[in-house]
Amino acid sequence: MTSQPEYPKVPVGDARSTGASATAGEALGERSSERVIDRVMEPAGRRILIVEDDVSLGKFLSRALTLKLFTVEISLDGEAAWETLQNSIYDLVILDLNLPRIDGMELLKRVRQDQPALRVLVLTARNRTEDMVLALEQGADDCLIKPFSFLELLARVRGLLRRGSLSVASSSKLGDLSIDREQHRVFRGQRNIDLTPREFAILECLMDNAGKTVSRRTLMRDVWNIPFDPTTNIVDVYMKYLRDKIDIEGEVKLLRTVRGVGYVLRNE
Repeated sequence: MTSQPEYPKVPVGDARSTGASATAGEALGERSSERVIDRVMEPAGRRILIVEDDVSLGKFLSRALTLKLFTVEISLDGEAAWETLQNSIYDLVILDLNLPRIDGMELLKRVRQDQPALRVLVLTARNRTEDMVLALEQGADDCLIKPFSFLELLARVRGLLRRGSLSVASSSKLGDLSIDREQHRVFRGQRNIDLTPREFAILECLMDNAGKTVSRRTLMRDVWNIPFDPTTNIVDVYMKYLRDKIDIEGEVKLLRTVRGVGYVLRNE
């Protein structure tokens, strides 16, 4: 019987960035059968911009994702990334927060204002819950803490790209409330409602489940991309923000609390 080849260790990045390693077989998927699967799974030409000032980590991710049939480019600082994003179209950005010239958090805010539909995966050594929540509040679609497994990063990249390519209606309506997903605009009758990216994501989730109760656990998973934490009231706080904008005095109340369970959007 022919023994399987033993893959050498390939560093995911230096100790400052990740403190982790992965085998070449795990990280790069060099067996031919894996390459065949990836050719079926990955849409051709999906473009990823890696914004990372750690050169070794950026090169590793670029090489590994390229072998998974993505088109990958790297920017080493926030200002270069911002210029690149103004001149090219990408499906996903992998963003470090500790960047020179323009900080990653500031770049994230600019991206959300300029390209609200662009998927952003934050990859950071900041491991405090407050930093994760802040990144998500500023518009990140997902966060991954260094050190990390490349296989987990790849799964999250694929998940974000699938989410971005799902065939959903560009607009939805409930009573006199309507949302335009492409333009990120919301109207109640003739009234234009200005929502933050997080508020818009919450409303999308409720609209997609109109008439059904959406639990706090589901909202934290689908909107914040973090595990449910019964000790935080972040969902309730944002629901109040959203309700104050959606249901003003004199209008039919659409956003309702289901005590002890969650929230529901219904017109009755």
